Amino acid sequence: MRTTSTRMPAPAPGMTSGAASGVTLARTSVRRAAVVLAAAGIAVGLPAAASAETPTPSPGAATVNKAGTSFLTAAGISPGQPVRVGASIGDYLYWSFTAKAGETHHVAATVSLPTAATRQGDSTWTVEVFDGLRRRQACVAGAQTPVAAKAAASVELDCELRQVRSWAEPWSGDPLPGTYYVRLSGSSLPEQELGLPIEVSLVVGVESDGDTKPEGGDLKQPLAMPVEPGKVVVEDPTLSTPPAAAAGDEDDGWFDWVRWPDLSSRWYWTIGGGILAAVAGVVGFALTRPRNRVS
Repeated sequence: MRTTSTRMPAPAPGMTSGAASGVTLARTSVRRAAVVLAAAGIAVGLPAAASAETPTPSPGAATVNKAGTSFLTAAGISPGQPVRVGASIGDYLYWSFTAKAGETHHVAATVSLPTAATRQGDSTWTVEVFDGLRRRQACVAGAQTPVAAKAAASVELDCELRQVRSWAEPWSGDPLPGTYYVRLSGSSLPEQELGLPIEVSLVVGVESDGDTKPEGGDLKQPLAMPVEPGKVVVEDPTLSTPPAAAAGDEDDGWFDWVRWPDLSSRWYWTIGGGILAAVAGVVGFALTRPRNRVS
C-alpha cells in the first residue's frame, strides 16, 4: 500500500520553522478576512439594490375615494394622486392610470387591517399591475406579496415596474404606452375574516429620464385607450358608409355572369401550383416513357 504525504513548503534560508508557520497563519487569516468582508459587502448590497424609494403624493393633488371592482370599472387616477378608500376583506380593488414611453412607475399601497381581536390568523396580500391587453407586468423591486401577521395593524405593498418602451416585438410582453391597471386583493385570507372592514391607501409614483423613445422606435398609437366607465362610444358614421365609385370604375358588364369565389390569395396560388405540377408530370412522362421498337 502506497501512502501519500503532503509536503510543506521549505522555509526560506535563514528563517526558522516557527517563523515560517507564523507567516503561513498570517496569510490564512488575511484570506479569511477578505472572504468575510466580501460576503458582508454582498449581503449589505443586495437589500440596498432590492429596496425602492417609496413614492409620495404630489402637492395639491385631489384624493381619490373610490375603486373599481373589475377592469371595466377601474377608477382612473394620475401618477402622484393619492388614493384613500374603505373596503372589505375579500374585495378586489382596481385602478387605472396612463403610462408614456420613457417612464418608470412605482405602486405603493398600505392596507389598514382590523384589530387583532377580530382576526383569525395571518393573511397574504397581493398588488398586481396589468397593461391594456390584460398582461400581467413583472415587478422588478418591492414587496409584491407580503404576509401580515395576526397582530399586525397594517401591511405595506410595493411594486416597481420596468421602464415603458416606445415599441416592442409582437411576441414580447414588454411594457408599452397606454392604460395600465392596478389590482389589490388578498391572495390567502382566513375565511372567518371575509367582510371585515379595511382601509386602503395607494399612490402611483413616476420617474422619467426625458427620453420619449428609449428604444429608438415609436408606437403608432397607445396599446389601449383610457377607459371611461359609463360612457357610450359613438362610432363615426362616415366609416360605415362605403365610398362612392368613380365614373371610370364602373363594371363594363363583360363578366357580370361570372361569380368569382371570395377566396384568399393562398387558394389561388395553391390551385395554380397544382395545375403546373400536373402539366409537369404529363410532360415528364411523355419524355421518359419507353417507345416500342419495330424489328
